[in-house]
Amino acid sequence: MGNATVDKTSVKAKGMTFTARKRIGSAVTSIVMIAISLVCAMPLWYIVINTFKTIADMNVNPLGLPNDWTFDNYINAFKTVPILRSLWNTVIVTFFGVAIQVIVGALAAYGMILRKSRFTSAVGAVLMVAFVVPAQSTLIPLYRMEAGVHLVNTLAGLVLIYLGGAVFCYFLIVGYMRSLPFELIEAARIDGAGPLRIFWNIVMPLIKPILTTVIVFQTMGTWNDFMNANVFISSSELRTIVLQVYNAVGQFSTDWPSFMTITVLALLPVFIFFIFCQKWIVSGLVAGSVKG
Repeated sequence: MGNATVDKTSVKAKGMTFTARKRIGSAVTSIVMIAISLVCAMPLWYIVINTFKTIADMNVNPLGLPNDWTFDNYINAFKTVPILRSLWNTVIVTFFGVAIQVIVGALAAYGMILRKSRFTSAVGAVLMVAFVVPAQSTLIPLYRMEAGVHLVNTLAGLVLIYLGGAVFCYFLIVGYMRSLPFELIEAARIDGAGPLRIFWNIVMPLIKPILTTVIVFQTMGTWNDFMNANVFISSSELRTIVLQVYNAVGQFSTDWPSFMTITVLALLPVFIFFIFCQKWIVSGLVAGSVKG
């Protein structure tokens, strides 16, 4: 009896020790993660808080709260910069660019999965090579090609450039498609459904998680793109919002509060978009990892 009581006490003490260690480890992890989050949030805080300051106030206290809160920077930004037009240009380019990217990438993945052959394997290898080629190395050939068909300095030409992102969409979608139950496709074939009908009515609903993830990633990448927009757009009327941010930097001096205000206006739409779509990003990645 005495030994049994001692054993129970020892087991209970070990359990309490393990629980205490677990709580301490959890607390330490939380503290470290909070510290890392604060460090990562510091640049965003620096940009946002200085949009409500004057230049003098920013120079005196760049990280602190404003002495006198002002919205003059936002008012002046809308008065001096065509913000709404640039936002509309960015929306047009992003919407059509991402929509065509996703459709082309999904159709390519569907074709690769539907009919496996040496030809499709060779095409897949070519796409892999195209995927690893740096985008910067293709700017001059692309510019000359678009100049030859008079698409330089047009939103349509910029959308056409973004279609190269369909390769990235293809690689994400094709891995997810490989895990689909192809018994459904075979059953649809037996019932007389054609390839396109199978794609729209059966395959598309099944790949919604990865489609959502791809759309979110490509939307953020296209919205924030600077390199292609800077190379292929020269007209002030066709500038995207990111180009307006770049244009706000003066050659000899810069009104930094105004510059940060335009930056916030450029980031705000895509930030809201990301917040609303965050749960679909996580669900799409998790579903892909489980299925793949």
